[in-house]
Amino acid sequence: MKKLMLLAAVAVFSLSNVNAQELRAGLNGGVPIGDAGDFYTFTFGLDVSYLFLDVSEDFKVGAATGYSTSSGEDIELGTFAGVNLGSIEIDSFDYIPLAAAGRYSLSEAFILGLDLGYAIVMTDGADSGLYYRPMVGYNFTEDLQATLSYTGVSQDGTNFSSVLLGVSYKLM
Repeated sequence: MKKLMLLAAVAVFSLSNVNAQELRAGLNGGVPIGDAGDFYTFTFGLDVSYLFLDVSEDFKVGAATGYSTSSGEDIELGTFAGVNLGSIEIDSFDYIPLAAAGRYSLSEAFILGLDLGYAIVMTDGADSGLYYRPMVGYNFTEDLQATLSYTGVSQDGTNFSSVLLGVSYKLM
């Protein structure tokens, strides 16, 4: 799967005509939801997207990557027969997404986006898997953008999900 995603990314980069270039970097933060919310407290991430192809005046495609980490909770085990069993510390959930990115401008101010690809999970004992991130964005200026997104990593029947608020800056 990793080789297939890498091959697809290389093909897109090499076969496309570069009509427009937009490089953005940003930060986001939010909360894990669903089952992930039972074991993790906060998610923080760095995003980088490079949109290099104008499909139309309002639709751009490219690639996205970054780094995301979610803080694990300490779970109290309680007591058994009058003995305190202590607690378990959950390790953070860390991953690097490698994704295709699409952005559609609804107006000068609002955008819809989707990142779709593969998440390389850095946490011991967790599997890498499908990465997806639908988002909506608001452009404060041509360079400064705020986003609201839902992020998911699907791994062998489980899903790690977060809701994130972010800000990004256009570098070029």
